[in-house]
Amino acid sequence: MTQPQHRAGFVAIVGRTNAGKSTLLNQILGRKLAIVTPKPQTTRHRILGILHRPETQFLFVDTPGWHRPRTLLGQRMLQTARQSLGDTELALWVVDVARPLDSETSALAAELQESGHPLVIAANKLDLTRRGELLTAVDGLARIVPGAHIVPVSALSGENIEELLTTCAQLLPESPPLYPADAETDLPERFFAAEFVREQLVMATEQELPYQTAVVIEDWREEAERNLVVISAKIIVSRASQRAIVLGERGARIREIGSRARAEMERFFGTRVYLDLVVRVDPGWSRRVSTLNEMGI
Repeated sequence: MTQPQHRAGFVAIVGRTNAGKSTLLNQILGRKLAIVTPKPQTTRHRILGILHRPETQFLFVDTPGWHRPRTLLGQRMLQTARQSLGDTELALWVVDVARPLDSETSALAAELQESGHPLVIAANKLDLTRRGELLTAVDGLARIVPGAHIVPVSALSGENIEELLTTCAQLLPESPPLYPADAETDLPERFFAAEFVREQLVMATEQELPYQTAVVIEDWREEAERNLVVISAKIIVSRASQRAIVLGERGARIREIGSRARAEMERFFGTRVYLDLVVRVDPGWSRRVSTLNEMGI
């Protein structure tokens, strides 16, 4: 009996903001690799998550949400999403079927078709959608993208994730594994530390402030004998008034952000963490190309 050929390849997870892309990545991997908040445009970077199966190595790439950018930061995020799509073998389009399909859905569908990649559609939020609404959404997607593979899923509960993976595996090229069997991502630990701080910053602040802030790891020191990592991070804001908001009354908000971020880091890194946070004002950081380049955006 002929043994099945091993498959491997990059799968770009694409879609509009708040469609559930990062939640889906975390659900597939069985661990938290991408930060998740209820607020749009949380994901700013390309995030690689590797899933190893006996016959398939999936290289999932979470991307910033497709949106109409109004700032240089937004333009760079959209550029990252498009570039990530261009560098992959398969597009996994996450669609929030709890929201109506509209002209932006059609525009994104056209762009994905033009990319020439095989396309799988994860019709997400199955857990929040009535059967009739789901069938209507799936029928609408089938008309917009004829021939696409459509799999209803719940990124939150994990329903139908195995069917989604089976569908994706069939469309990946035959290839030996592209990464070692113990690889989980290609990003450094400092990246995730900064992301965990930013996640709690986004959750703790309102309106436009989350989109005008960034986090930079300034120092990282490992003390193996104490099972401890000492991290110093800088939160960047655009105005002095924003700094006051992040700090909170008598520093209450920044302490809460630090406490929650530290707990996430300790779960992720499997070690004790000492986290020191400072807030610095840098007017125009999000419009400065050199600064965005340094942040990898």
